[in-house]
Amino acid sequence: MFLLFGFGTGQRDLGPGEVRTCPRCGNTSQWGRVRRFRQFSVFFVPVARWGRREYEVCGICGTAVEV
Repeated sequence: MFLLFGFGTGQRDLGPGEVRTCPRCGNTSQWGRVRRFRQFSVFFVPVARWGRREYEVCGICGTAVEV
């Protein structure tokens, strides 16, 4: 029997976030809001997800700040 499974990190885009000044690059821009989570999948189908956290990500340099 062949069973293909795996662990990984997933990310879902939740749309635009706030306008912020980035602490890393110093630019003021619209940040994007994302949800990141860990998941277990069987045959590339997610079976369980845990550790959900929401972040806002700088659109210029990619720095993430937990919301």
